[in-house]
Amino acid sequence: MPPVTRTSTRSAFPGVRHTLTKPLTLLRLLQLLATCASFSLVASVGAYSGPMGYWAMFTWCFCFAVTLIIIAVELCEFEHLFPLSWTSFPITYACYAALFCLSTSIIYPTTYVQHLSRGQVRDQAIAACVCSIVAFLAYAYEVSWTRARPGEVTVYMATVSGLLKVVETFVACVIFAFLSETTLYTRHATLEWCVAVYAMCFILSAVAIILNLCDCTNELPIPFPSFLSALALISVLFYISAMVLWPLYQFDSRFGGQAQRSRDISCRGAVGQSICIWDRRMAITILTAINLLTYLTDLVYSSRLSFFS
Repeated sequence: MPPVTRTSTRSAFPGVRHTLTKPLTLLRLLQLLATCASFSLVASVGAYSGPMGYWAMFTWCFCFAVTLIIIAVELCEFEHLFPLSWTSFPITYACYAALFCLSTSIIYPTTYVQHLSRGQVRDQAIAACVCSIVAFLAYAYEVSWTRARPGEVTVYMATVSGLLKVVETFVACVIFAFLSETTLYTRHATLEWCVAVYAMCFILSAVAIILNLCDCTNELPIPFPSFLSALALISVLFYISAMVLWPLYQFDSRFGGQAQRSRDISCRGAVGQSICIWDRRMAITILTAINLLTYLTDLVYSSRLSFFS
């Protein structure tokens, strides 16, 4: 009797077996398994109460869902139906997912897990952190694997400058999370300017990413490399002002700041997931310095891209 079933299966799913055995697909299956294990371990014991717990659950569920969509699109060969540029979307998402999982692997254990009592809940939360680290390594390896090599012609989001745009927007989002306490900046117009800097630079970087994901870079009235160089230069100048003004007005007593953490009343009773005002000020200062360095590096690479073009 002829193998009717085997023949019909091959014709119904062309390329599925080949796609499943591709190294990149196997790597994404590892990402899927690691994120699924993380939120399953935490959800089964309810170890996600409070803002930090909800942040961890959102990260793992979001990464799991988008990774599943990417695998499904490639298995069904629906790349041409995807609303965004498939040449730019996977590496952009992998970079975001790596940053999400890295931040969660640091924030969740330090602000939540260490305050849990010994037992099954804490053990499963620790296991979820380990799986989150595995997910971060898998996403980071995908970024390293698919990024552009020197001299290689590829999409912008696979270049160093494109990946730096992802880092810039992610760090800005973390800054916004710390700025949720409005008393940090409403007492002085200079501090409000710093918040405006974070918002404007975030929007500029996000616009560059969206233009690439939508394949709209040719619609600009100026060449795209020149547009990138202008964005990077403006952002560097803005961030330099924020790097000077934010710590000056937050930690210098002459401008109403507070240099010593011990004198901050909100830090005396801060336990568990709560973050006191002084710690928020310091975190934003450090993140501002990180983003300034990122924009400076982006300016160098964007200028090279513009000169080469």
